Amino acid sequence: MNPTREKAWELFARYNESDSLRKHALTVEGVMRHFAGLYPGEDPELWGVVGLLHDLDYEKYPDRHCVKVQEILREEGADEVIIRGVASHGYGMCCDIEPQSQMEKVLFTIDELSGLITAAALMRPSHSVMDMEVKSVKKKFKDKRFAAGVNREVILQGAERLGMDLDAVITETIKGMQEVADAIGLGTES
Repeated sequence: MNPTREKAWELFARYNESDSLRKHALTVEGVMRHFAGLYPGEDPELWGVVGLLHDLDYEKYPDRHCVKVQEILREEGADEVIIRGVASHGYGMCCDIEPQSQMEKVLFTIDELSGLITAAALMRPSHSVMDMEVKSVKKKFKDKRFAAGVNREVILQGAERLGMDLDAVITETIKGMQEVADAIGLGTES
């Protein structure tokens, strides 16, 4: 069973109360939907649900992240493609499920990158991704002290897995975030 977007959000909200984690889930959902549109034949709904659910277990089970989520999703009757997709983003960090499908590779890559872009946007006078440029993100990417918790090696490995250069991955991630900017609090100032 593939949960609807509404059911996925309900489930995520049941396990996560943190506003920042909820915004991150919405961010990754938006970026995943955007990337799905770049690949013919891919399902933006499926990609969006996987993006939305990717950190389902993070707030309540941080020590079992990417493991506990598999149990939860199986109990909810989710399809294995969703379970595998969600869990694979922790490959090499907290699980051994290697990203193989295009969807899994994108999630692996953009999870950390979207966090870096969010942090960079919050430092801008506009507090928005609407005026974000690749060169600004790359400057922050090179500064290891900025958003120090972001694993830049994962981003680079992910770009390599996708066969994309870093600039292209950043460009498309920004575009995906711009599509959901208001929902994630990074839209234009009112």
